[in-house]
Amino acid sequence: MGPDGRVLELSSLTADIDGAFLEGGGIERVRSALADDRLPEAGPYERIGAPVARPGKIVCIGLNYSDHAEETGATVPPEPVVFLKAPDTLVGPDDEVLVPRRSVKTDYEVELAVILGGRARYLSSPEQAARVIAGYAIANDVSEREFQLERGGQWDKGKSCETFNPMGPWLVTADEVGDPQALGLRLWVNGELRQNGSTKNQIFGVHHVIWYLSQFMVLEPGDVVNTGTPAGVALGRGPRAYLRGGDVVELEIDGLGRQRQRMGQA
Repeated sequence: MGPDGRVLELSSLTADIDGAFLEGGGIERVRSALADDRLPEAGPYERIGAPVARPGKIVCIGLNYSDHAEETGATVPPEPVVFLKAPDTLVGPDDEVLVPRRSVKTDYEVELAVILGGRARYLSSPEQAARVIAGYAIANDVSEREFQLERGGQWDKGKSCETFNPMGPWLVTADEVGDPQALGLRLWVNGELRQNGSTKNQIFGVHHVIWYLSQFMVLEPGDVVNTGTPAGVALGRGPRAYLRGGDVVELEIDGLGRQRQRMGQA
């Protein structure tokens, strides 16, 4: 999106926004083209896709807000709780999200997503993380709580159902976001405000999370890290708060835009 709010076409610069584009100076090429007014306005489009294509990994941090840990009855973790989502959970910000078959506890989670622009391997300090972050986006870490917590103790099978990671609408570069620990996050279900938090309440801040993960795995350009959710999820509200087909979920984070998803049935 240009500074005047118009959606601009990047096809002259890249076929897609992916790891190779981010690692290869793609953001700087976009900035140069914007400065020279070389990007045409995008034509009519039916949907907005996720702002990064084909991430190698979607890594997630659980229980990363003290109020969320409290509402779920969990102890505040001494280290980040790490789990993965399948890359093919990624869909666009306004795409339909499918309630899985036999699901009774499909939940929502507004999260700040970090998109890697460089390789993170054994970073020596959290301060180094800023060098490898391309930008940020909104993510909905959709979860099926029965699958996650009551079916053998493996979180991934409650997190990796199809369509369970809507992301976007925009990749907002790190310099435009500024302090990632000063962003408000909000989520509504059928118009009712369910989550209203701030990244200042994260137990482990964004830079710490990226540094920490780099001690256990290599984060590559184009990878996505979801950094946790504030209080207000259905798990802490009771059975009537879980999502069903036809429900509408809306999310926003300061400066990152807004999502809207209608729940369908798998």
